[in-house]
Order: sequence, then C-alpha cells, then structure tokens
Amino acid sequence: MKKKIIAGLLLLSLVSVLGCGTAGKVDEAVSEAVTSKETASAATNTEKKVEESFPAPVSYSGRSEDQTENLLPKHSYKLSASHEVDGRQGIAWADGKYYVSGSTELICYDSEWKKTASTDDPFKGFENEVNHIGDIDVYNGEIYAGVEYFMDGEAKNIQIAVYDADTLEMKRSFPFEEASGQTEVSGIAVDPDSRTIWMCSWADGESGRYLYRYDLDNGSYLGKWHLQAPPQWIQGVTYYDGFLYITADDGTADLGEPDHIYRCSANPDGSFMTTTLERTLDDVTLQGEIEGLSFDREQGQMLVSYNRGARIVLGMPRGFYEGYDKELHEIFVYDIQGL
Repeated sequence: MKKKIIAGLLLLSLVSVLGCGTAGKVDEAVSEAVTSKETASAATNTEKKVEESFPAPVSYSGRSEDQTENLLPKHSYKLSASHEVDGRQGIAWADGKYYVSGSTELICYDSEWKKTASTDDPFKGFENEVNHIGDIDVYNGEIYAGVEYFMDGEAKNIQIAVYDADTLEMKRSFPFEEASGQTEVSGIAVDPDSRTIWMCSWADGESGRYLYRYDLDNGSYLGKWHLQAPPQWIQGVTYYDGFLYITADDGTADLGEPDHIYRCSANPDGSFMTTTLERTLDDVTLQGEIEGLSFDREQGQMLVSYNRGARIVLGMPRGFYEGYDKELHEIFVYDIQGL
C-alpha cells in the first residue's frame, strides 16, 4: 500500500513539472499499459478455457504431399481387349471366372468370356424391398454385393448380400450401419488380408466422401474413412495388393470427358485416406458411364466395367444418345505394366 502511494505522488510531481500536455500523454501511456495488461490477461484466460474445453489434437506425423511414392500411379496400363456383357453394374474375377452384376441380375462367364450361368431373380429371400445391385466382389466361393432400393438418385434398405458363386443364390445378408451416414451403396470390396469389407457410395455430398468398413466374419461395422481429396460419383471399389482402387464417374459424357480410377491405401493411418489418380480412361470406346472394376490376378490385368449409349439422369438411364437404340455394357481389359 505504501509503495502504491509513493508511486502516485511521484507521478503527480512529474506531471506538475512537465505540464498539462505531457500529462495527457502520460495518461494515455498509463491507459494503454492497463489496457494491454487487461487484453493479455483476457487472452491468457481464453487460451486456458480453450485448453480446458477441448482435447489436444490428434498427432499425425508426416505430410501426404511429401510422400511422393504414394502420389504417383502404382502401375501403368495398356488396353488390350474389350468384351460385351449383359450386366451394367460391376465386374469381379475369381478362380479363372468373371462375374458380372446388372442392376437386377448376376451372370458368370468362363475364362473365354462365354456365359455359363445367370439369374434374373437375385432378390429372392430379402425381407426389405430391394431393386438394385452395385459393383460386386468374389471371395472364397461367394459373391459379395451391395444391395439396396434405388430410385432417381435416392436409396434405402442398404445391406450386404452374400451369394453362392456357383448357384448364384442368395445365402445370407446383413444390414449396414445407419449411423454411419452412408445413404447409398454403389460398390463393395473384400480385403482378405485384414478380413474386412469396404463399401462405397455414389451419392453426392457427405455420403460419397467416405469408404465404410465392416468385419468380414460377423458383419459388424468398423467405421468410416474420409477420402482426401474425395473423388466424385464413386461407382466401384476393389482391393488389390494392399490398396483400394476406386472408379469415379466424374467425366461429363455429353462433353466427351473421360472418367477416372483412383487409389488409396487399404491400411489407413488415422481416420482418412489420401487418394491418388491412378488412371484416366480416355481410351475406352466413346465416353459413357464407368461402373465397377476388378483385377485378374492370374493374367495380371485390370478389368473395368463401362456403359455407353444411354443418357444417365440421377443415376438411371433416360433415353439414348444419337446412333443408339440400346445401352451397351462392356468390360475393358488392361494389361498391367511394371509388375
């Protein structure tokens, strides 16, 4: 208290000697000092409140853009053949056979692309109404399919369905996790190394920015991973040698723009996956709508499902382009270089 009184008397004496003009400056200086101290104190308190209110951010080591080996395509690809098929949705290879999915059918082809089996009633046995199969995968003698009710860009009753690869009959199914935020299923991939299932979504917005993961053995939901940067209009997904390959219908067919294939690690570090542009599909016959993909591990080939001829509106065929009176479905076969 005495120190404060003495300091005050010294300040008054200084003002008297220097005059009123200087006194104003001194007052301003004192005011600024007090304000500065109050601001600093408020900032400190704010920082303290922030630290108390929020947990520390998750630590992630390394920048994706510095990992140049992951920013380049994994392989180069040379188009070697194309085969017209009956289904318009997906393709899967297993044990020397090719499995194709249509919106309402499953078809099997032999190694020479001759049809050996098909079903036009793949929805028999489902409790909830479904009308659409997306891209598929085959593992251990079973076909895995994302099934839903789809109409004009909107979906419901999403589930994972498992079919017998020989008879093409549905064996079992289990629903997706509604809390995941997934609103559509366009494709499915089995990762036998981690014994998980990955699902993708064609839907625009939040749903299409993630890949969704399930346990292969019991179907339990394991979480979702944010794609950075996310491809648009994802149509299919498949697993191959530690990576997930994704097809995106991101080219405008009316302008002759190509669609693309992207790649990301199947073993993400954290809650996101960094995507890499793997292939621009500028060598398919006329631009149309890309669908699913798969890999023939025996021949070292990438298989891409593609449609052309039909105009697609909200994910559904609506009329035809000039020169077409039906939609054509083809599998384009690419030899993988550098294996």
